[in-house]
Amino acid sequence: MKLKGRNKVSPDFSMSSMTDIVFLLLVFFMLTANSPNALDLLLPKAKGKSTNTQNVSVSIDKNLQYFVNDQKINGAYIEIELRKVLAGQDNPTIILRAEESVAIKEAVSVMDIANKNNYKVILAVRPN
Repeated sequence: MKLKGRNKVSPDFSMSSMTDIVFLLLVFFMLTANSPNALDLLLPKAKGKSTNTQNVSVSIDKNLQYFVNDQKINGAYIEIELRKVLAGQDNPTIILRAEESVAIKEAVSVMDIANKNNYKVILAVRPN
Protein backbone atom coordinates (compact mmCIF):
# COMPACT_ATOMS: atom_id res chain seq x y z
CA MET A 1 0.00 0.00 0.00
CA LYS A 2 1.39 3.40 -1.09
CA LEU A 3 0.68 6.22 1.36
CA LYS A 4 3.03 8.72 -0.18
CA GLY A 5 1.31 11.79 -1.71
CA ARG A 6 1.73 12.77 -5.32
CA ASN A 7 1.86 16.54 -4.75
CA LYS A 8 5.21 17.93 -3.72
CA VAL A 9 5.58 21.32 -2.02
CA SER A 10 8.08 23.53 -3.81
CA PRO A 11 10.30 25.65 -1.53
CA ASP A 12 11.00 28.16 -4.38
CA PHE A 13 9.86 31.77 -3.93
CA SER A 14 8.77 33.95 -6.83
CA MET A 15 9.61 37.65 -6.58
CA SER A 16 7.32 38.71 -9.43
CA SER A 17 4.26 39.20 -7.21
CA MET A 18 6.30 41.25 -4.72
CA THR A 19 7.63 43.40 -7.57
CA ASP A 20 4.08 44.01 -8.79
CA ILE A 21 2.97 45.15 -5.35
CA VAL A 22 5.91 47.54 -4.98
CA PHE A 23 5.24 48.98 -8.44
CA LEU A 24 1.55 49.54 -7.66
CA LEU A 25 2.46 51.26 -4.39
CA LEU A 26 4.92 53.50 -6.23
CA VAL A 27 2.25 54.51 -8.76
CA PHE A 28 -0.27 55.11 -5.97
CA PHE A 29 2.05 57.40 -4.01
CA MET A 30 3.07 59.32 -7.12
CA LEU A 31 -0.57 59.98 -7.99
CA THR A 32 -1.61 61.00 -4.49
CA ALA A 33 1.39 63.20 -3.73
CA ASN A 34 0.44 66.81 -4.27
CA SER A 35 2.71 69.75 -4.77
CA PRO A 36 1.44 73.12 -3.52
CA ASN A 37 3.98 74.98 -5.57
CA ALA A 38 4.55 73.84 -9.09
CA LEU A 39 7.55 76.13 -9.33
CA ASP A 40 10.66 75.18 -7.41
CA LEU A 41 11.31 78.36 -5.43
CA LEU A 42 13.38 78.69 -2.29
CA LEU A 43 11.27 81.06 -0.21
CA PRO A 44 12.66 83.19 2.62
CA LYS A 45 12.18 81.94 6.18
CA ALA A 46 9.86 83.65 8.64
CA LYS A 47 7.68 82.95 11.64
CA GLY A 48 4.00 83.49 11.14
CA LYS A 49 0.66 82.05 10.28
CA SER A 50 -0.17 80.73 6.82
CA THR A 51 -3.50 81.27 5.14
CA ASN A 52 -5.26 79.28 2.46
CA THR A 53 -7.12 82.17 0.81
CA GLN A 54 -5.69 82.66 -2.63
CA ASN A 55 -7.07 84.34 -5.70
CA VAL A 56 -3.91 84.61 -7.75
CA SER A 57 -0.30 83.60 -7.25
CA VAL A 58 2.63 85.70 -8.50
CA SER A 59 6.03 84.00 -8.43
CA ILE A 60 9.46 85.47 -9.15
CA ASP A 61 12.34 83.05 -9.60
CA LYS A 62 16.09 83.68 -9.31
CA ASN A 63 16.33 84.46 -13.05
CA LEU A 64 13.76 87.26 -12.57
CA GLN A 65 11.10 85.39 -14.52
CA TYR A 66 7.55 86.23 -13.49
CA PHE A 67 4.77 83.67 -13.24
CA VAL A 68 1.07 84.34 -12.68
CA ASN A 69 -0.62 81.12 -11.53
CA ASP A 70 2.28 79.06 -12.95
CA GLN A 71 2.02 80.77 -16.36
CA LYS A 72 5.18 82.60 -17.45
CA ILE A 73 4.55 86.32 -18.01
CA ASN A 74 6.81 89.12 -19.21
CA GLY A 75 7.54 91.46 -16.27
CA ALA A 76 6.29 94.47 -18.23
CA TYR A 77 2.81 92.93 -18.61
CA ILE A 78 2.34 91.75 -15.03
CA GLU A 79 -0.15 94.50 -14.17
CA ILE A 80 -2.30 93.82 -17.23
CA GLU A 81 -2.38 90.09 -16.47
CA LEU A 82 -3.27 90.71 -12.82
CA ARG A 83 -6.14 92.99 -13.82
CA LYS A 84 -7.47 90.29 -16.17
CA VAL A 85 -7.24 87.52 -13.59
CA LEU A 86 -8.63 89.54 -10.66
CA ALA A 87 -11.40 91.34 -12.57
CA GLY A 88 -14.75 91.00 -10.81
CA GLN A 89 -13.33 89.55 -7.59
CA ASP A 90 -14.90 90.78 -4.35
CA ASN A 91 -11.74 90.65 -2.26
CA PRO A 92 -8.80 90.33 -4.68
CA THR A 93 -5.72 88.85 -3.04
CA ILE A 94 -2.26 88.16 -4.44
CA ILE A 95 0.09 85.54 -2.97
CA LEU A 96 3.59 86.83 -3.74
CA ARG A 97 6.25 84.11 -3.92
CA ALA A 98 9.65 85.72 -4.43
CA GLU A 99 12.69 83.48 -4.25
CA GLU A 100 15.15 84.23 -1.46
CA SER A 101 17.88 85.52 -3.80
CA VAL A 102 15.58 87.93 -5.67
CA ALA A 103 16.24 91.61 -5.02
CA ILE A 104 13.60 93.27 -2.84
CA LYS A 105 12.88 95.87 -5.56
CA GLU A 106 11.35 93.14 -7.74
CA ALA A 107 8.93 92.16 -4.98
CA VAL A 108 8.19 95.80 -4.20
CA SER A 109 7.26 96.43 -7.84
CA VAL A 110 4.53 93.78 -7.58
CA MET A 111 3.43 95.28 -4.25
CA ASP A 112 3.19 98.71 -5.90
CA ILE A 113 0.95 97.28 -8.63
CA ALA A 114 -1.24 95.70 -5.94
CA ASN A 115 -1.40 98.94 -3.95
CA LYS A 116 -2.32 100.96 -7.03
CA ASN A 117 -5.18 98.56 -7.86
CA ASN A 118 -6.36 98.03 -4.24
CA TYR A 119 -5.35 94.34 -4.12
CA LYS A 120 -4.29 92.65 -0.90
CA VAL A 121 -0.81 91.10 -0.93
CA ILE A 122 0.38 88.12 1.10
CA LEU A 123 4.10 87.36 1.01
CA ALA A 124 4.73 83.60 0.98
CA VAL A 125 7.61 82.37 3.19
CA ARG A 126 9.10 79.08 4.38
CA PRO A 127 8.26 78.15 7.97
CA ASN A 128 11.19 78.54 10.36
